[in-house]
Amino acid sequence: MNALERYGIGPGQAWLAAFVAAVAAIGGAALAFPQRVYDEFLWRYFLGPVRVDATDVSCLVYFRDDGTVQSGAEADGCAPATYDGMNAFVVTDGYTVTSTLGYILVLVFMLFGVYLFLDRFDLRPYRGFFYALFPFMLFGGALRTVEDAFIAAINVDATPGLEYPASALLISPFIYFTVFAIALAAFVLSKLLHSRGVTETWTYPLGAMGTSLVGVTFLYLVLAALTEGYATLYPSILFVTLAIATVASVGTYYLVDRLWPSVNAGTGLIGLVVIWAHAVDGVANVLANDWTHLWHGFDYGAKHPFNQFIMDTTGAVQGGSELFGVYVGDAWPFFFVKLIAPVLILALFDEEFLDESPRFAILLLGAVVAVGLGPGTRDMLRVAFAI
Repeated sequence: MNALERYGIGPGQAWLAAFVAAVAAIGGAALAFPQRVYDEFLWRYFLGPVRVDATDVSCLVYFRDDGTVQSGAEADGCAPATYDGMNAFVVTDGYTVTSTLGYILVLVFMLFGVYLFLDRFDLRPYRGFFYALFPFMLFGGALRTVEDAFIAAINVDATPGLEYPASALLISPFIYFTVFAIALAAFVLSKLLHSRGVTETWTYPLGAMGTSLVGVTFLYLVLAALTEGYATLYPSILFVTLAIATVASVGTYYLVDRLWPSVNAGTGLIGLVVIWAHAVDGVANVLANDWTHLWHGFDYGAKHPFNQFIMDTTGAVQGGSELFGVYVGDAWPFFFVKLIAPVLILALFDEEFLDESPRFAILLLGAVVAVGLGPGTRDMLRVAFAI
């Protein structure tokens, strides 16, 4: 940092320069080595899965010899073993280890950029800022479910609200930029209203805008369930998910408060929100993977390699989906992982950290909530609307 200041370069300018340099380097490499960089890296691990997710195909097959792409239906299916010796690879929706690591790097880099941008504004009260952002995290998951509804519409030959490539804006990783742009616009508008004396505080209108977006998005899904044949609402799934997540998170919070009080000392009730966000993700994953037969029987499966690893390991240890002769599925350990992991993360946010770096701490806590509640809300709503 001292070296940058010596040359009159601020952190924001350095971040922007790094961003431009990275985009130029990746773009230049893709142009210079299109097959190696674009096709076999960018498209294979990032853009291809988005295209699969945004259309009604099960997979895409890339043939290296001539650079052509075919859907699994046009080729010989989606099993990678089918193309052994054919110099081809299969792309499906969901995440891989490579894409996950890539998204983590981008998330960390962009989070630092957001921090530098917000450093220009007064974010006090910091806890109020955190709670005002909370609805936008629900909004992200709900908006992602809208794209699932588009695919459900395509599957029954109906016209979706958006078609690919526009619908890619509602799929990871692009949806993060979409939601960020909307949240940023709401933040600036809230600040403007407060500065002109229209509102007494800027956090209330920001939270109200986020809540309104969640409501409108949920209403869209409800109307689709009532008027279209590709979605059906099962309210009990929402109740079961939220009830179990709430009871489990409250119990975990108070248990930690008794056995490890320093964890809650810094964050207070924000810690409960963090645990609840990940508990929703844990419950929604378990229901989606193992218990949909109690409602509609749709088979969702795991899209993340870590989730799949837990399920594979559990199934191998149990010898199936039963434990002592009782059906339990093989995703249930993920629920406990999603209760333990946020507690360990919260242990890093002690009182000293919150007091010395409240802006940075609140931003990080918001990111922790987002990576749990966004996917969790999407999974919960997707199962609840059977799409």
